[in-house]
Amino acid sequence: MADDSYGERTEKATGRRRSEARKKGQVAKSREIPSVAVLLAALSVLYLLSTYFLQQLSSVMVRSFQKIGSWTLDFDHTQAFQAEILWWLFQILAPLLLAISAVAVLSNFVQVGSLFSTEAIQPQLKRISPIAGFSRLFSKQALVELLKSVGKILIIGWVAYSTVRQELTEIQSLTDQDVGSILRFVGLVSARIFFKTLLVMIALAALDYAFQRWSYEKSLRMTKREVLEEYKQSEGDPQIKSRIRSIQREMARKRMMAEVPKADVVITNPTHLAVALLYERQEMTAPRVVAKGAGWIAENIKETAQAHGIPILENQPLAQALYKTVELGQMIPSSLYQMVADLLAHVYRMKNRRI
Repeated sequence: MADDSYGERTEKATGRRRSEARKKGQVAKSREIPSVAVLLAALSVLYLLSTYFLQQLSSVMVRSFQKIGSWTLDFDHTQAFQAEILWWLFQILAPLLLAISAVAVLSNFVQVGSLFSTEAIQPQLKRISPIAGFSRLFSKQALVELLKSVGKILIIGWVAYSTVRQELTEIQSLTDQDVGSILRFVGLVSARIFFKTLLVMIALAALDYAFQRWSYEKSLRMTKREVLEEYKQSEGDPQIKSRIRSIQREMARKRMMAEVPKADVVITNPTHLAVALLYERQEMTAPRVVAKGAGWIAENIKETAQAHGIPILENQPLAQALYKTVELGQMIPSSLYQMVADLLAHVYRMKNRRI
């Protein structure tokens, strides 16, 4: 019986799954962070450049009233005057608009990095389907967004109400104050409300980003079957790869066994290990390991050596040292020169050869 959990989305998303989702524009992003960032940027610019804005607006009003008395009442003059006022206002508000635009772009870049995807704006029939639209309207995501909006309104409303409530005594005494004092009081209370609201919105934005991150990771989760299929597509079928490795090992073993007849001597453990050495005085600075193995491979090396008349000598310490420290095709280390030289001298004496 198949495991029921095999089809459940319990596995973390792979790098390929994340890359594909990102290409489609699916990223973890909170809409609250740009809102808070824009609000903070606007309040900062207004606070820092409040004197500048006041002076420029006063100048625009003065110039407007000066021009009103000198222009004729017709369509062309009216249109030109409106365009001039709009240009003046744009120049005044340019620092504010620039700061808001820059912060809006930066806040989104910090969340998702450099990303450009047209997937979200490509026409799809399911997006204009009334049934699909109705299902999205009453989906879980829509419900969560509704609850977030209602919760945000309630929290911000409570913050504003509690702030005003603390100032009720001062509000009642405003009837005896002059206009300047009333305006200063209203500005002070408004600033407190804005500041507290901003703190609340920052906390809500952090919570919303954490939720969006969790929701995004959950949506990307994969089943074990999907992970296995993706692994097969990217790395190949494990069974095929295992078979290829097996063939490669067999070919390497055959190449190694073909070198045994060229060896000068085979050193054994005596039963578990076998190492074949080759030494050509004119071409090598030290003997080289041309074959080695343990278990049944060692038996094959010894059988091949016997069939070709290669001397087989038992030296347990040397066999173990060569098998553990020298890789196939490498020359022996200097620490083993003396032991190997004595052994080769014995072999050459057996063959009536001189070193």
